[in-house]
Amino acid sequence: MGAERVFAYGAAAGLLGDLLLGDPRRGHPVAAFGRAATAVERVLWRDHRGWGAVHTAVCAGGAVALGSLAQRAVRRSSAASVALTAAATWSVVGGTSLAREARAIGRALDAGDVEAARARLPHLCGRDPQALDADGIARAVVESVAENTSDAVVGALVWGAAAGVPGLLGFRAVNTLDAMVGHKSPRYRRYGWASARLDDLAGWPGARLTAALAALAGPDPRGALRAWRADAHRHPSPNAGPVEASFAGALGVRLGGTLSYGGRVEHRPVLNRGGRAVAVADIERAVRLSRRVGWLALGAGAAARFLAGPAARASAARASAARASRGKGRTS
Repeated sequence: MGAERVFAYGAAAGLLGDLLLGDPRRGHPVAAFGRAATAVERVLWRDHRGWGAVHTAVCAGGAVALGSLAQRAVRRSSAASVALTAAATWSVVGGTSLAREARAIGRALDAGDVEAARARLPHLCGRDPQALDADGIARAVVESVAENTSDAVVGALVWGAAAGVPGLLGFRAVNTLDAMVGHKSPRYRRYGWASARLDDLAGWPGARLTAALAALAGPDPRGALRAWRADAHRHPSPNAGPVEASFAGALGVRLGGTLSYGGRVEHRPVLNRGGRAVAVADIERAVRLSRRVGWLALGAGAAARFLAGPAARASAARASAARASRGKGRTS
């Protein structure tokens, strides 16, 4: 079985597993990686970019190496290769947990229980919940669903399509490191710089694919493209900007504006200024759009592998033939 079929079957099984099972409540592989990264940090931490770069290389490189070794170990068995890809996909995507948390907050808001929604919001994003009213919480949820569709689903599938199991594990490692040390606190302003920059690079293709698929799958494709073109560059994040702008346009709502993180107030530009304010019902609409985008991303990744596979094999065959020809020339 070719590598393109292994990815298509394995990633589809992994996404289905996430849909049916969600994240494990105990022993999640990403949590295990987080503990390992924390142990590495205890040894390496210095208030210096160089030591932070070493931390990033050790942790992300270790995840890629582990994926490479596992992939090589099962390469002779198609069934084992598909199973490994499925397990890796299930362990790194988080679409079901994202939807579950968003819907739980939506139900609390729908019932008028703002305090319950505030208590649940930290499970989804890092906003200060006490600074938000019901409308602010709904907006925060829609923005988090949009951004995490890229970070927790599409980005992983993009790198899985490009590099198999090492790509899946490597992307999740980089994304997790950014969440752990990539913020601009006094401790991590320099030490976390490399993790934050690498996350920006790794997330770039997935964010653009997410924005494009949101425009394709959303109820207002023209609005999504218009908001993406007009507002994405105004967002402080190079990857969250396209995704949130496209979701805002697709759903016909306004995102962005004033928000608070850890007591620090930020005034972000409004995305899709012509849209209406976010309502509680838009949480469910955003979750459904996120689901459609995730499955479309799987289709796009599988299609890319099927298209690139024959070309890659032909290129490898030509390179092998050229090496053989040079070897004959030296012996004659």
